[in-house]
Amino acid sequence: MIILKYYNNNYHIRDKGFSNPVTTADTEADTFLGNTILAEFPGDGWLSEETKDSTERLSKQRVWVVDPLDGTIEFIRGIPEFVVSVALTIDREPVVGVIYNPLTKEMFSAMTGSASRLNGNEIHCSANTELHEATVYVSRSETKSGLWKPFEDMFKMLIVSGSIANKLVHTAANYSDLTISLRPKNEWDICAADLIVRNAGGLLINRDLNPIRYNSENPFIPNGLIAGPPQLLEKVKPLFKI
Repeated sequence: MIILKYYNNNYHIRDKGFSNPVTTADTEADTFLGNTILAEFPGDGWLSEETKDSTERLSKQRVWVVDPLDGTIEFIRGIPEFVVSVALTIDREPVVGVIYNPLTKEMFSAMTGSASRLNGNEIHCSANTELHEATVYVSRSETKSGLWKPFEDMFKMLIVSGSIANKLVHTAANYSDLTISLRPKNEWDICAADLIVRNAGGLLINRDLNPIRYNSENPFIPNGLIAGPPQLLEKVKPLFKI
């Protein structure tokens, strides 16, 4: 696989912005996915982190929303918390979502009308109802910046992990009760994971407490997000609303 060809090997790194590196693995994986998917579905739209955006997608009913390597910083550091994220949206809603970790061989998947699965086995979000007993996936950079200091005593445990897509699908599989991000995200970071969380019995909302629509003109989610089972989201909402 393209990504593993470069993992712990030689590749080029450049910065797209502050703390936003891109590697040869990102760009080659993006090219492969774009060529493969759009050859099969040539009339579809395309929104990917590593492809120059085009407003042409806004007129399309079917749009693929892709992150060829979510967790690039973890990939660079040799931490196995990076994934490929591919979603198909129809009328701005995800209808197919696949997230794959090429190192751990974890394949998370969902499609409209079916259960979410991990390597073929059905998964479900936590049944926990108490915030003080909840475990929460949080970002390394947010923790390092001290953003979680005001909230760390509200939960049983904060679990620091990389790749928002990876955190979300592991919450869908009940590895944690919640995933919360305090910083902005982009649609390609979360689109596939959103469907996987939903079909596992959970919800993903932004910190304005609204569900997210995809294939937006500006695919930027400015206020972060909250994901997990509905009974916990109701209790956590007042703590994290902007």
